[in-house]
Amino acid sequence: MVTTCSEPDYVANPYDADCPTRHILDRIGDRWTVLIIGILGRGDARFSELRRHVGGISQKMLTQTLRGLERDGLVRRTVFPEVPVRVEYALTDSGRSLLEPLYALQDWSIRHLGDVSASQEAYDRANQ
Repeated sequence: MVTTCSEPDYVANPYDADCPTRHILDRIGDRWTVLIIGILGRGDARFSELRRHVGGISQKMLTQTLRGLERDGLVRRTVFPEVPVRVEYALTDSGRSLLEPLYALQDWSIRHLGDVSASQEAYDRANQ
């Protein structure tokens, strides 16, 4: 019998709503996380740089996502005591370990864009 995350000697099970692995998958599966991690994979960046490179993200969502990534240990926030204060974000070792699978998803989306678009158009025509 496999125990769940809510039991003392649990086996991690992301399909169990109470398992902490679900939170991790929710975080790394979030569209803003994928894009922010991808940008930080190129190097450290300031808030304004991230906002400029991640099209469509609001200041509020960027702030919330960065805080969550920092809390989860995927991003490190460094404050430089300058005037004005300078803040930079960088991937931690754990964050860098996400680059390969996230880039694989990004590459897949690029390679399959035509197929997915054609399927969407066919579906939409058939369901009008």
